[in-house]
This record gives sequence, C-alpha cells and structure tokens, in this order.
Amino acid sequence: MPGTVRSTTDIPTPISVRDEVDAVLADFVDEQEQSALGPETAPLFTTVRRLLFSHGKRLRPLLCVAGWQAGGAPGDSRTVLRVAAALELVQTFALIHDDVMDDSDFRRGHPSAHRALSAVYVTAGGQCGRAEAHGRSAAILLGDLLLVWSDMMLADAGLEARARSRVLPLVDSMRTELVYGQYLDLLSTGRISGDVSAALRVARYKTAKYTVERPLHLGISVADGGPQLLQLCTDFAIPLGEAFQLRDDLLGLFGDPAQTGKPVGDDFREGKATVLLALAFRDAPRADRRLLQALFGRPDLKAEDIDQVRTILETTGARHRVEKMIASRRDTALATLETADLPQNVTETLSQLVWMATERNT
Repeated sequence: MPGTVRSTTDIPTPISVRDEVDAVLADFVDEQEQSALGPETAPLFTTVRRLLFSHGKRLRPLLCVAGWQAGGAPGDSRTVLRVAAALELVQTFALIHDDVMDDSDFRRGHPSAHRALSAVYVTAGGQCGRAEAHGRSAAILLGDLLLVWSDMMLADAGLEARARSRVLPLVDSMRTELVYGQYLDLLSTGRISGDVSAALRVARYKTAKYTVERPLHLGISVADGGPQLLQLCTDFAIPLGEAFQLRDDLLGLFGDPAQTGKPVGDDFREGKATVLLALAFRDAPRADRRLLQALFGRPDLKAEDIDQVRTILETTGARHRVEKMIASRRDTALATLETADLPQNVTETLSQLVWMATERNT
C-alpha cells in the first residue's frame, strides 16, 4: 500500500496538473519547432498545437499523477508531470491515426489532422487531385512523429534507473494493448452483430486499459508502488474505463455536436460495432434489424436516417441498458475506492474523475 505522503501543499491538484502538463507540452513543442528542418514543417506544428491544446480532458495525465500520489508522491513532481505529458503525446498520435483509419472529417470541433493538412497543401499550390492522399500521408507521419516525441519526453523525464526499469515496460505494454484494441475495433468495423461480449472486449483493450489502468500504473511505478497497489488500481480502472467508452458510444449518437466536436452518428456511419448497437441489434424486431443492417456503415446517411437509428436504440431499450451498465461500472469503481487505503486527496481526485468520465457531455 502507499507510503508516507508529502504535505498536500506540495502535491499537484487536478487543476494544477492540467496547467502544468500544458506548460510542459507547450515548451516541448516550441523546442521541437526551433530545431525543425525549416518553414516547410510549419503546418505540422500548427496541427499539433491545435490538437494538443483544444480543451482536452487530460484524463490520462490526471490519472498518472493520482497513481504517483497513491504511491506516496516521492521525489520531484517534474518527473511524473513529464511522464504524464508523454501520455498526451501518445494520445494525440492515436487520435490522428484513428481519424485517418476512420476517414473522420472532424476532431474536437475542428478539421481532423489529415483534412487540415490536405487543405494546407492545396492552399500552398499543391494539386487538388493529390490533396487527399497528401493529407492522409502527412497525418500518418505526424502521428509517427508524436510517438517519437513521447519517447523523447520519457527519456528526459528524469527517471532514475530503478524507475525506468518499471516505467518503460509498462509504456510498451500500454502501446501494444492500444494497437491490439485498435485492431479488434478494425476487425469488427462494418460487421453488425448482437455480440455484446465482443464489443465489450474492444472497449476493454481500446479504452479501459489504455485510458485508465495503464496511466495509473505508470504513476504508481514512478513512485515505486507495490503489486498490491497496482492490483487495486486495476480493480478500479477496468470498470471505469469500460464506463468511459460506453458513455462515448452514447454521445456518438445522442450527444450535442457543439459539445462533442463531431457530427451525430459518425460512429454508425463508419460502421463501429459498439455495445450500444449490439444490444439494439440483438433485441430489435426483425424489421428493425433489417433497417439497421441497411443503414449501418453508410457514410452518406442523412440526419433523418440517424433519427431512425436513434429511435430503434430507444425502443429496444438499448440506450437505457447502456446507461445502467455505465452506472453499475461507476458504482463498482467508487466502491473500490471506498474500501481502499489511499490518501484522502487521492481518493477525492479519483472520485471526481469517476464522475467526470461517466457523466460528461464531451
């Protein structure tokens, strides 16, 4: 269990973590631009800054720092803040590549990276016929660059040899699990099914482990926390991460685009096999199942088509059941905190993050 905790006046709060991680990222990107090849790379840096500083939740850095605090918050917070900032670089890499794979037009209310880079290419005199291919290729390279940057950030985090031996294998595991989760998502895309267990498996690997469990584990490992604390955080993280993804699925079809930054129904147009859809398809009458099959994965769907899909999700009770699944997993995560021997400030932070992750509208 966690060791002696420093005075709470020395420990970053959730608000300060966001600000300090933003400052670390801003300084790092500035340094990279100063050493870049030349003005030709300016569109890459413009795109990076727009994605990195577009009011993201910073959930992974918050969890990383909370894990460090749970482990006793030893040493200088600069180290854990740089590890936490490296998580945001990995996340931005993942978002850029995800948007390329899904051919998404928007991210956080702005054009996705490949769309933005495509537009810059044309504005700079590039051939319109090559713009789309250029945007995709440039975005893939930009995502790769961010992954390299995350390694650079970790290398300069000030980790002692013992901490490095714990942290770096976890980073490797996290990235591997993320790729596996993305591949499972890719395999299921365009295949409508009532297999709820399969959809939950994608959510666990693509989101629960990557978004919640591993950031906590990384913070604990920076602090040299033991296996009992790691297991406690796993028990907390997996249900919370699944609930986070389930909320994402609901927002994809019932959210406000002004809040989510993406058009309603994009996941359905892309053929994403979510838990929400699996529940509806499993329980829908035959006529509704045929309609879902006919509409699923069609990028040209109109608003009225999405309205039909939402009606089926309501009438089958799928939306209500997903809300219950979120509540059940939220309660499990909170119950784990109640029985844990964690510092009070850590328990309070993690409790706030539970509600932020499960009751959000973005």
